[in-house]
Amino acid sequence: MKDLAWMAGDWQTERGKAMIDEHWSHPAGGTMMGMSRTVAGGRTVEFEFLRIEERADGIFYVAQPNGGPPTDFKLVTLEKQRATFENLQHDFPQRIIYEKRADGSLLARIEGDVGGKLNAVEFLYKPMK
Repeated sequence: MKDLAWMAGDWQTERGKAMIDEHWSHPAGGTMMGMSRTVAGGRTVEFEFLRIEERADGIFYVAQPNGGPPTDFKLVTLEKQRATFENLQHDFPQRIIYEKRADGSLLARIEGDVGGKLNAVEFLYKPMK
């Protein structure tokens, strides 16, 4: 878990007229806790509870969009400050990738197969001020 500490912090990006913020705690007790919120037009339009946890069979990213049931993505690669989590049985996304950039930003990318084609969405977060 300590090798994922670079994800910790408060991050923010804009997508059109929406503001998205994502927050990650520092690793402790075998977990990192996270949350994401999208605000548009002065209202929260999406939110997600997140956690990264150590288990006997690996490290897992657990996503709960809009408070729904959890979906697990197993850590499959960790290279310096780039982590890839994967669940090939999930509809979309099948992969979640985080990468800390040299400029201090955090790239989050979700990707997967949709109708036989790779579909991907990227979020480039800057540290919140």
